[in-house]
Amino acid sequence: MSVPYGANSVERRAVYEAAGAAGVREVLTIPAPLAAAIGAGLPIATPAGDMIVNIGGGITEAAVLSMSAIVRAESGRVGGLRLDEAIISYVRRKYQLNIGQPTAEAVKIQVGAAVPIPNPMTMDIQGRDARTGLPRAERINTNEVVEALSDTLGQIAQVVKNVLAATPPELASDIIDRGIVLTGGVALLRGIDQYLTMQTSVPVYKAENPQIAVATGAGRALEDNSLQRRIVQN
Repeated sequence: MSVPYGANSVERRAVYEAAGAAGVREVLTIPAPLAAAIGAGLPIATPAGDMIVNIGGGITEAAVLSMSAIVRAESGRVGGLRLDEAIISYVRRKYQLNIGQPTAEAVKIQVGAAVPIPNPMTMDIQGRDARTGLPRAERINTNEVVEALSDTLGQIAQVVKNVLAATPPELASDIIDRGIVLTGGVALLRGIDQYLTMQTSVPVYKAENPQIAVATGAGRALEDNSLQRRIVQN
């Protein structure tokens, strides 16, 4: 089972208890960034440095890996749900319209982006007028969503920058050459690879099937006994 790299002892214990309640007899936990790197196909067993950024619903994790171990990592309690909240706040502030989280998520998926795009898309949204309480509709476009998400995306970028700043120079040079691989559901946000490239000055690439990279990597780790031993030792 994957767990966030920054999970505390209480959170880790909750994972074991949940597994036990489900009838699992033995549990091996794997840090989510390591699982994501395996799932993305990175050559983590080599001495060279690789960097993974996994952005899920509630957490962003950036990690530098070498020799099947995490060398530097940092977690931030910011992810897809915070992006939804940013859209909700923006629509309330600009249009005096209250929308729910499912609507905000639909906006993010259908017309959202991390950077402005040449041909902005539009979407009609429905909600409750903050002044009258009556139903009302508004139209929102991609560049408005970019503005709404800017602060939250800045927090995500800061997690990545913090890890890069703490990375040993010899591994940092590898990362500049190889780039950063992006996984997690938020990796599907349009232009987020371009945004992080601009923020870090390091090329950022989306993994293939980024949403399932952690699950895929955890499954592959089950098939590799030597990798399991290294995970336990680390």
